Amino acid sequence: MFGPLFSAGLVLPFSTLPSAQAAPETHITDEAALIPDHGEALRIELLVPEGGRVAQGQPVMRLRDTPGIALVAPMAGQVARIELRPGRQLLQAVLFHDARGDRYRFDTSTAARGPDGLRALLQQSGLWRMFRSRPFGHPPKVAEVAAAIFVMGVDTRPNAAAPAVALAGREADFERGLAALAGFAAGPIFFCEPGKARYGGAVPSQITRLQAGALHPQGAAGLLIHRQFPARIAAPVWDIAAEDVADLGAVLETGYLPPTRLVAIAGDALRETRLVRCQPGADLRGLTQSLVRPGPHDILSGAFLDGRAAHWLAPRDRQVTVLSRAAQPKLRHWFGAALDQAAIAMPIIPTAALEQAMGGAAFPVAAMIRALATRDTEAFTKLGGLSLVEEDVALADYVTGARPRLADQLRAMLNQIAKEEDAA
Repeated sequence: MFGPLFSAGLVLPFSTLPSAQAAPETHITDEAALIPDHGEALRIELLVPEGGRVAQGQPVMRLRDTPGIALVAPMAGQVARIELRPGRQLLQAVLFHDARGDRYRFDTSTAARGPDGLRALLQQSGLWRMFRSRPFGHPPKVAEVAAAIFVMGVDTRPNAAAPAVALAGREADFERGLAALAGFAAGPIFFCEPGKARYGGAVPSQITRLQAGALHPQGAAGLLIHRQFPARIAAPVWDIAAEDVADLGAVLETGYLPPTRLVAIAGDALRETRLVRCQPGADLRGLTQSLVRPGPHDILSGAFLDGRAAHWLAPRDRQVTVLSRAAQPKLRHWFGAALDQAAIAMPIIPTAALEQAMGGAAFPVAAMIRALATRDTEAFTKLGGLSLVEEDVALADYVTGARPRLADQLRAMLNQIAKEEDAA
């Protein structure tokens, strides 16, 4: 059943993807890498040595603290180099592509034995890391049980590919994955989808369907979670992309992990925007080289609002943004630099645009900004901040130009709360 429409949001002045691109081309880059997500520390144990050959989907390494969770090869090829930080923390593991390579087949028989079997399959296949647990925005702990799961079939960020395009032709896989999750979660499952382009296939009756409008941030997972099922320390809430649920359905049916994901490539430094299917961890330079205009530019993994300069496609990202860079960097005034390094945040004036950027009446904007600026963890928790991660406030940063950024203040608050919980 559809819930009420989430109707806040802003119209943003960015170029848009072509509206009729239902058959994106496949582009497998010559190199790809396994990397940690932003701010993530992965202490790993190698399963394949440097120079070893791997099949697509084959476990290449596992987490030292939780050996059941594996990181798998994004493509068939050779492990070219593995770079580690002190403490065996993964920096990157780079692979060279082999077009004649094999695919790794997972044993799916244990998944039919109940939630524990499905959990093991998710962790061995690398799909476990596609879940994001709130609070804190990291992959779930090895034995964590979700109080609720949000399946994101909507993405309203600028230039995002419509998840419906990613699911086209994969309806059976998606419905199989949904059915598996329906028997896996301890609490409700919400399927979030566009109000004007709802999914036409079968959805299990125990799954609640939620509408989201077309404007950003109506498709931000954190705001939908805050509105429907707020996350708490004792009741974590997970979100996962609809395409990853389809990947789960494919693994359950065939044993093989799908080799590509749908990625939107956009930005003002491109001759044209494009949708492609590429491997996880793809080389962003190889992915965009044929599309970039001459001149200096920056490549972001992620959207214009929340992307970060990167060499490789980040684990959960489905956008690549290429932005023009001025030939001569602008000189910064000392006062602006001082504000950036100030001990307390600059005051932010609540406006209608800021309220819309943070979900409208559904979210106590002024009180939340005050809690972040004063590092009031108690107020932050009561106001629903545990449901948020950085991408949920990226539009507010764009609207306000806050210094330090609200996203950085939010991450500092979440890290502080996590540290206090660990010490308790």
